[in-house]
Amino acid sequence: MRFGIRTIDELDVKNKTVLCRIDINQPVDRATGTLKSTARIEACVPTLKELSERGAKLVLMAHQGSDIEYKNFYTTEPHSKVLSELLGQEVKFIPDVCGPAAIECIQGLKEGEILLLDNVRFVSEEQTLFELKLALSHEEQAQTLLVRKLAPLADYYVCDAFAAAHRDQPSLCGFEQVLPSAMGRLFEKEYCVISELMESPARPCTFVLGGAKISDAFMMMETVLKAGVADHILTGGLVANILLAAKGENIGKASMDFILKSNYGEYIDKAKVIYEKYQSNIVLPKDLAYTEDGQRKEAEVGSIPAHVGLTDIGAKAAAEYQEYIRSSKTVFVNGPMGIFEEALTEYGTKAVWDALGDTEAYTVVGGGDSITATNKYGKKEAISYICTGGGALIRFLTGEELPVVKALRHGSTL
Repeated sequence: MRFGIRTIDELDVKNKTVLCRIDINQPVDRATGTLKSTARIEACVPTLKELSERGAKLVLMAHQGSDIEYKNFYTTEPHSKVLSELLGQEVKFIPDVCGPAAIECIQGLKEGEILLLDNVRFVSEEQTLFELKLALSHEEQAQTLLVRKLAPLADYYVCDAFAAAHRDQPSLCGFEQVLPSAMGRLFEKEYCVISELMESPARPCTFVLGGAKISDAFMMMETVLKAGVADHILTGGLVANILLAAKGENIGKASMDFILKSNYGEYIDKAKVIYEKYQSNIVLPKDLAYTEDGQRKEAEVGSIPAHVGLTDIGAKAAAEYQEYIRSSKTVFVNGPMGIFEEALTEYGTKAVWDALGDTEAYTVVGGGDSITATNKYGKKEAISYICTGGGALIRFLTGEELPVVKALRHGSTL
């Protein structure tokens, strides 16, 4: 066991049915029915390959698409084709989750065979609204349709979905209540890497926080500063804008209006408390960028035109951030510095990733946008560790016990 959780080394899976929850959620090109990225799928291959080679009858569960809106759901059929190519063996697919067709297919599996079920979020119990509104305990999740239908068919449950470990849903937390459980190789690796980052990082340790996921970013910021993990926090994106506003800097009326209209105003007060307490550790951009008449323009903080929306950090800030990164021994990055998908507004993000590519520090990158930036700028081989988790990673770094970790610890006692 590691961290009170059983590993797959402790499971005798030969000719046993193993339910394995993975996170292979990827951007989909709906016009062609193909995946735009395969990073998360590649990451779970070692676990699946090992279990299959050890003779498991492997049943894969996964979700595809954010469930904020139903139109985001998509079948996992394209994923089975990618998995088949990566594993060098057929990964069967069934357009069912826990109905008669899925059950029959599971019962017919032979030693070493792999079956991917359709998107678990087609089952209402797996949707975020269900999770938030009903807030079922793990014991109650064990009584949901998904668990009641599939658990009796299996001998073990394995979770390799660290990226979804912050979710409290039946496919992630219900099976551990009734089946002997373990974490897969990816989950084990990510949990260990992030634990070590929090416990004993090489110094100086620099966090780079950007993007637009404000609530998670500020929770994480406060935790790593309070715990003394971060020596410096470099800020970009909406995180930086809110901190600048909290400091009393002029970021332009348009940007301030956006913060207030997006219901982020409450974070200005929270940011003010954090900044006043830890201002010696928090680095804010000296200049910011915006686009006007099809051109990139930059201005010092305090001199931002009222009518423009901020889209990136400026060149001076980017150069300063590069120096911090290159002089650090540990660097953790979550979130871009601006709208890096567009050429006019990618300068700051590209500068940060260029520095990540040539620093001697141990570098950790986490979150969907950060992984996308890593691939865009060709830094995959240069980063020490790329964590598939976004929300899970951030929640872990806030000091919160992840629901899946708690469930796996219980399932490791069965």
